[in-house]
Amino acid sequence: MTLGELRNPATWPGSRIGLPKEGPGSVASFSARAIAFMIDIAASALAGGLVIASVHNPTATDRQLAAYAALFLEHVLLVALTGQTLGMRLLSLKVLRIKDETRPPGFVPALVRTVPLLLTAGLAGFFTRDGRGLHDLAAGSVVIRD
Repeated sequence: MTLGELRNPATWPGSRIGLPKEGPGSVASFSARAIAFMIDIAASALAGGLVIASVHNPTATDRQLAAYAALFLEHVLLVALTGQTLGMRLLSLKVLRIKDETRPPGFVPALVRTVPLLLTAGLAGFFTRDGRGLHDLAAGSVVIRD
């Protein structure tokens, strides 16, 4: 895609994969995805804090691992089963499988999507012209407005 094609009003993020330009079903913006991810981080820190409260004399590493484990579990389980994390649900975003939009992603795609997402803190900045992150490409998914 050339610069001229990017400026062409006939092309938009998601047009190459058959998604609408605006409204429900269109590719979610980076800012909406980043805000959803921040909500997920805050919720996971709270959940990790509740778990670590029952540990006698936890270290700083224990606290960090508890929050990170909660974030990992939230992303894998909720995306696999419903296609949405807590932050995505609050912002009306959803993860779809490219090959079968009628079903939630499932456990393997959710795991393939979550590992690179969390290793790069979710904000690696590597997005395709269709608004899909590298973790979405690896899992065969796309984040849309619901």
